[in-house]
Amino acid sequence: MSESESGIVLGANQYGKAEVRLVRIDRDRPRHSITDLDVTSQLRGDFTAAHTEGDNARIVATDTQKNTVFAFARDGVGAPEEFLLRLGRHFTGEFAWVTGGRWEAEQYTWNRIPVDGEGHDHSFVRGGTEVRTAVVTFVGAEATVISGLRDLAVLKSAGSEFRGFVRDRYTTLAETDDRLLATSVTARWRYGSPDVGFDDVFADVRRLLLETFARTHSLALQQTLYEMGRRVLEARAEIDEIRFSMPNLHHFAVDLAPFGLDNPNEVFYAADRPYGLIEAAVLREGVSGNHQAWHGIAGFC
Repeated sequence: MSESESGIVLGANQYGKAEVRLVRIDRDRPRHSITDLDVTSQLRGDFTAAHTEGDNARIVATDTQKNTVFAFARDGVGAPEEFLLRLGRHFTGEFAWVTGGRWEAEQYTWNRIPVDGEGHDHSFVRGGTEVRTAVVTFVGAEATVISGLRDLAVLKSAGSEFRGFVRDRYTTLAETDDRLLATSVTARWRYGSPDVGFDDVFADVRRLLLETFARTHSLALQQTLYEMGRRVLEARAEIDEIRFSMPNLHHFAVDLAPFGLDNPNEVFYAADRPYGLIEAAVLREGVSGNHQAWHGIAGFC
């Protein structure tokens, strides 16, 4: 029975190879460098027959997509956004029925192992929890790039307060003008054009996020989040909007009175859950907050 006869039709779809683990070592000089990526490739286009009839004539095998990732890395990787753009242009240009797609990468950091006060030429230690992210979508030949980072852990031991909030019969939280503020920043920002020096912009956005977190006297995590976004958009004309997901990682002062001790806001219990979760987008006036490139990215980030 055909689709039209059954009254049931195929909806939006995509397919590809997820989480291709790619490590590239650049050996063109005695001082090596390492790029460590997790790459996902997903194609969009006319794949109706594969779903409804099992006809694979237009299927670019997911194994082929994996192999393409590795083959392209032979010529170098560069910024993850640039690598994804190369992949997207290849698949949408090579196969007429591939009308678009989504390519995503996470980049993991490796630092040089210090030996005698200097970073070793070819020995590395894995970095912290922070991960650089990138998503590239193609609709026809038009590319949109969303860069970002996640698990950027930050903490302020002073310069944060929280008061003036609504109180009702279920409120037990005390107001404070001196609290410890900690969060793990996930942020993604969308560029107006794919013609960007991605590594330089990423480094500057990361710097702005950290500096703003440090310098802002926080009256609430919401205020801090907005200031971080505002600073990025004011400084980087290439970026149209930025989205954040920032948990409020609560630290509670421990009551040491039962032990005959005071606690001048120095000893804390770090609670992992439950936690406040603050999420928001900051964008330029007149910019749509529902760009199709965000589709497929869970939640705010």
